[in-house]
Order: sequence, then structure tokens, then C-alpha cells
Amino acid sequence: MQHQAGHQPAEDQGEAHQPAIAVAGVIVAMALVAIGNGLMFAYIPVSLGAAGYAPTWAGTILTGLSAGGLAGCLLTGSLVRRVGHARAYMVFSALIVLSNATIGAGVLPVLWIASRVLYGFSICGLFIVSQSWLNDAVGNSIRGRVMAIFYVSYVVGLGVGSFLLGLVDLGSAQAPLLGIVFSAISILPVGLTRLRQPPAPQAASVALARAWRISPVGVAGMLAVGGLSMMIAGFAPIHATAIGLSQQQVATLLFAMPLGTLLFQIPFGWISDRTDRRYVLVVASLLVVIAGVAASRFDGSTLALMVCIYIVWSGASESIYSLANAHASDRASKDDLVALSSSMLFAWSLSGFVVPGLGTILTAVHGTHAFMYVAIAIAAAYTVFVLWRLRISRAVPASDAGSFAPMAAQVPPSLEP
Repeated sequence: MQHQAGHQPAEDQGEAHQPAIAVAGVIVAMALVAIGNGLMFAYIPVSLGAAGYAPTWAGTILTGLSAGGLAGCLLTGSLVRRVGHARAYMVFSALIVLSNATIGAGVLPVLWIASRVLYGFSICGLFIVSQSWLNDAVGNSIRGRVMAIFYVSYVVGLGVGSFLLGLVDLGSAQAPLLGIVFSAISILPVGLTRLRQPPAPQAASVALARAWRISPVGVAGMLAVGGLSMMIAGFAPIHATAIGLSQQQVATLLFAMPLGTLLFQIPFGWISDRTDRRYVLVVASLLVVIAGVAASRFDGSTLALMVCIYIVWSGASESIYSLANAHASDRASKDDLVALSSSMLFAWSLSGFVVPGLGTILTAVHGTHAFMYVAIAIAAAYTVFVLWRLRISRAVPASDAGSFAPMAAQVPPSLEP
């Protein structure tokens, strides 16, 4: 979560001075994990399609991943309090290796569901551990920049992993083996780190009613974007495979999508720091609607056109995540930040679990293109809600607003205030 300029102490009290190479080690470790993750996100629906399985299997597997993520968001704090950050990181990494090894055992959809539940639990835990560690390791004066590098590195890693799909043989276990390799290598910087062990992350004590009173737009944004991210990033490879795109074409499409995150968030953030963030949220949400309509209208057209549409679609939806987080932080007092962070985490996790399940059901009834209309409906509803809030509530004074920092909607919100 962003810290508020209006509520921070004048001095950077308690600033932690940690070796830069040790801080970089955590960031590099998660970027390596992202490469394996991006590859597996692309590999699973493509390999299922090549083996002749219905798209609903891939949707069910995605829903299982989200269920594991919800459990990870709620249970990671207790594990870290028991064994510490470094050991918890290694435990979660080992579970991801196990998950990828299970995928490599062969195209077994039922087994893959269990495997991705385990993966969802583990990757959510890794993010919470990493964010907590970095928040403790760096001082307030550079925290925003460090976390921005963390998020951007992860997004770039996802794109690189997706690109690797075009280079692997679907008939072999190359992709799961590469996922194992990247996950295993990522353990090394953490195992050798000199970063001190920080306090355990805050328990996820959910207070949704309190968080809603603080920032209805922020909480609604988490409820919207948790589902939006899983719909667009999760169902895009499922649908692309179902409509007959080749392995290389799916890889190209998924490689391009993270570029939207990098292209849109910085200009949106710059504008939002200079005006009411809700106006920018409306623009981003409308872009999601427009891009969703374009995706449905030009579905199956030239790859270049589809890539352009999906870059906008992905980038605009990811921007909602960062903007809603920044807006919520602007409206919270220092004493409210912990409860707000926990509640935003829960809202994001719940939406990321429920919406893919709905998408899977609709896929079984209406086909894989149903995910487009789910995403359009979510973005349209959120646009209307933000416009209504603009009409009935006043903007945060500029003196109380914090600064924007780019974030990735596939990364759980930090439990740190």
C-alpha cells in the first residue's frame, strides 16, 4: 500500500539501511519465479487444448489456483510468525517446485487442479513474504521506488515466461522442467541473503465495513480488479487456444499483454497525482470496457490487431489496481492503514476466486468468449459506481494525497501499512 504524504512523519524514522545487493536479491528472486509462472500460465491451457480437453478444464484449474491464493492470503502470516521470512520463502518455493513437477507428470487435469491449488497458495505466500521483507528493509525515502522496481520486474518476468512457450515442445515435459529450474534458482538469492529478518506481516484481520467507510471506491476497485485480472490474464490463453491460435501466436499474445501494464500505469499515475484519482479511474475503467468490446468484435482477426487490443485491455485493467490502492491510501488515516490493507487484500482475493468460477460456468454454457463479457460487465459496473461517488463525495485535498506507485494486479496487496 502507498504511504500518505499527509500522514507520514517529517523524518524518515527508523530507516533501515540494508545492503543494496541483498535488497536486489529478493527482487531478482521474484523475477525468476515470474518467468516460470508466466510460462506455466501459458503452457497449461495450450497443452490441454492440444490434448483435446474442453476449455472448461482450464477454467476449473484457474479457479483452483484462485482458491489456493485465497487460502495463502489468509494463512501466510501465521506461517511466517512460526518460522520467519527466509524459511517461509523456501517452503513456498519448494511447494511451487512440487506443483510444477506434478504438471510434468503428464496431462492429467484432475491432478493439475490440485497442483494449481498448491501453486496459488504458494505464490500468494511468496508475494506477502517478499513485500513484507522489502517494506522492512528500505526506508521511507526510497520505498516507493524499490516497490515499483519489484512490481515492474515481476511483470517483465511474466512476459519473458510467456515468450518461452513458443520455444518449448508441448509433447515433452520441457515447460514444467523450466518452471522447476527458475523456481529452484530463485531460492539461491534468498538462501544467501544478508537481509535481517523483519517482524512477521500483520494478520489479515478483515474489517470490510470499516474499509468501506474509509474508501468505497478503493474497496470496490479491489473487488472489481481481482476478477478482472483473472478474467483477462487467466482466460486469454484459454480462449486463444480454443479459437485455434498456434502455440507461437498464444506466446506472442501473452508476451505482449504485460507491456500494457508498463505503458499505461506511469502516465495514469502522473495524471492522478495532479487531479482527483477517481477521474482517472473512470478513464481506465472505460478503456477496459472499450477494449473488451473491441476484443469481442475483432476476435479471431489478425494477430497484430489482437495484440494491440489486449495490450490496452490488460494495461487499463492493471491500472485500476494501482489507482484504487492509491485512492484508498489517500483517504485513510495512519491508524486505519493496517485494517484497510487487510480488507483490501481479502476483497482482492475473494473476487479473484469467485469471478473465475463464474467465468468457468459461463464458458461451459456459452463458450470461451464469455470471459470477455464478464470483464466488460465488471468494468462497466465499476465505472458507474465511481461516477456516482464523484457526484456525492468530495475529493481528497491535494495536501493529504500521497503519491502514485505502479503495482501489478496479479500481485496481492501488501499487508503492510
